[in-house]
Amino acid sequence: MCHEQKKANSYTAEFKEAAVKLAVESEQPVTQTARELGINVNTLHTWIRKYHGEWDVSSGVTIP
Repeated sequence: MCHEQKKANSYTAEFKEAAVKLAVESEQPVTQTARELGINVNTLHTWIRKYHGEWDVSSGVTIP
């Protein structure tokens, strides 16, 4: 039986920062931004939380 390991994608800090900026400042849903960038939506949400604290993307409000 052959087991293929999926290679984890590695993204530069610049790419992550640009993706977060696009997702946060864009009028489109985060899911659409992620799809257009070719990344998993959960990955993008993780980056948003990392760069902006606990960010409520739906309302654009930082949760204290």
